[in-house]
Amino acid sequence: MAYYTDIELKEIGFKYIGSNVRISKTTSIYNPEKMIIGDNCKIDDFCILSGKIELGNNIHISVYCHVAGGDEGIYMEDFSGLSHYVNIFTRSDDYSGKFLTNPTVPDEYKNIKKGSVIIKKHGIIGCNSVIFPGVIIEEGVAVGAMSLVNKPTIPWKTYIGIPAKAVGERSKELLELEKKYIQSNNHIRS
Repeated sequence: MAYYTDIELKEIGFKYIGSNVRISKTTSIYNPEKMIIGDNCKIDDFCILSGKIELGNNIHISVYCHVAGGDEGIYMEDFSGLSHYVNIFTRSDDYSGKFLTNPTVPDEYKNIKKGSVIIKKHGIIGCNSVIFPGVIIEEGVAVGAMSLVNKPTIPWKTYIGIPAKAVGERSKELLELEKKYIQSNNHIRS
């Protein structure tokens, strides 16, 4: 992967860009002035980032992810991540047939659901999953591959399915590793 240099990242015009950030040059970035990217973040090839996005520290966004923050915003806290082909939306048309849909139609003819999306600390989203507007992925939640999350979650649970349902507990042992990691890396904010 070819990544932007630190100088190139500053020239893009992000609201804030941390240190040790690697963003692939094949990433499409729209509205960078609305984006905050913390330290030690990595964004891989062919991602689309648009609108208001705030990334904490130590975040990975894998290849082909679509992170559409709109005006509502997508917020990813420290140590969270997205696997391949994850789609996160802060807006969705009403598909009931009672309204028109798509961006070519003025808003007065549509019924758009809007809401920010929050992925809390240690939240991880599996390959090909979709997160809908207004969802909160609570701390420590793991969402399995090919899941659709359309409701808030419960901390430290594992979710799978369409729609996603809790199927088990997730271990908190990683919290001890986080402490050791932070202690060994003074420059990382927690």
